[in-house]
Amino acid sequence: MLKIDHLQKQYGSFSLDCSLQVQPGCITGLVGQNGAGKSTTFKAVLGLISLDGGEIQILGKDIGKFTARDRQNLGVVLSNSGFSGYLAVKDLVPILKNLYKDFDSAFFLQQVQKFDLPLDKKIMAFSTGMKAKLKVLCAVSHKAKLLLLDEPTAGLDVVAREAVLDILREYMSEDEERSILISSHVSSDIESLCDDLYMIHKGRIILHEDTDVLLDSYGLIKAAPKLYEALDKQYILRRRRESYGFSCLTNQRQYYAENYPQAAIEKGSVDEVISMMIQGEEI
Repeated sequence: MLKIDHLQKQYGSFSLDCSLQVQPGCITGLVGQNGAGKSTTFKAVLGLISLDGGEIQILGKDIGKFTARDRQNLGVVLSNSGFSGYLAVKDLVPILKNLYKDFDSAFFLQQVQKFDLPLDKKIMAFSTGMKAKLKVLCAVSHKAKLLLLDEPTAGLDVVAREAVLDILREYMSEDEERSILISSHVSSDIESLCDDLYMIHKGRIILHEDTDVLLDSYGLIKAAPKLYEALDKQYILRRRRESYGFSCLTNQRQYYAENYPQAAIEKGSVDEVISMMIQGEEI
């Protein structure tokens, strides 16, 4: 659905060199700190900025040959964009009909009612959660094959976030060939939604893993100096010095649990893996 091969972009001292793939039927997460390159990657995929190098293929077609008709198959939410605050939801229906030949106005209005979005109220008076729901509903209402969602749940409370995630789950359940690329700072969103994760740091992909594998197999070993020296280091990805000794990130938690029963080993969450991959040191 989407293939990025060494996408390169230079902004002053920041340089991006990103490669990733989104497979049909999959939800892929792109995670990292602010300024890591997530939004730059999305803008490049959408043709909003020029490339300094690399290749991008969307739906099997090179980005340079991607036409306005092809873009009908994309649903987009960008973190720093939205609709004019002077419009109401009812004003969007004719606009979206003109933009997308497959826009389903009946579905859109049904979902607007389901998520308690007023038709006549100006968007400028919407809460952050209401605006987020509206943007995602617009993205899923024209039978897009691929969604590109940059921080769609940013700033939302738990209830509003879950409502947005429900929209995305329903979108995926309707067609097994659909796909999503999503970035988020909220690890619980990523853990519950995504099939696989790419971690980006300072413009580089530093980890790619299936979400289930990350949650099942990754772990943190808490080791005093003596135990650390005795550890088999072949499955240690990163280490960090702590007051008690070392915290070690592994992608083979069960191996260390079986061979070092005296070690304290915790399951790794997405947040903990991100922290260790960024702040930890290689052995």
